[in-house]
Amino acid sequence: MRLFVGLVPPSAALDDLDAACAPLRAGRADLRWTSRELWHVTLAFLGEVTEETLPGLLPRLERAARRHRAFGLSLAAGGAFSSATRANVLWCGLSGDRKALGDMALSVRAGARRAGAVPDEKKPFRPHVTLARCRAPVDARAIVAALSGYQGPSWTVEEIYLVRSTLDGAQPRYETQETWKLG
Repeated sequence: MRLFVGLVPPSAALDDLDAACAPLRAGRADLRWTSRELWHVTLAFLGEVTEETLPGLLPRLERAARRHRAFGLSLAAGGAFSSATRANVLWCGLSGDRKALGDMALSVRAGARRAGAVPDEKKPFRPHVTLARCRAPVDARAIVAALSGYQGPSWTVEEIYLVRSTLDGAQPRYETQETWKLG
């Protein structure tokens, strides 16, 4: 099964971001906007994980969650991978206690690695919420500029999720497998 560990901003934060993105969606048929129900922050993408790995993985992720106290974040600004002029992914970033977020991601990745569920660590941890994707690179400077001053409401991160991702069509389907409260 294809898994990732992440966190989900509360509805109020997602509603605010959705409202900020609404006027940006018009006239951009070159972008596939991610549905609001799929918005999350990935702490560790685990990829394909076998059923046999789960008994070792679940307690390690629970320990990783308990090692960290609740902390504050908010959705803020926007950007693009690989760049605003040649974008394949549009995203919204985060502000707040990014050190606590980074430390938690390191703990989650270490726990997954010890359990034999090797996380995808080819790229540095860049916390974000994916807003849109496109097959061919596009010029997204106008959207990135429009989101540059965006600052959403603050919220407290209190739990992490283990999520199963099923690719069946244009949009993936996410199913929460486990949830752990922070310590």
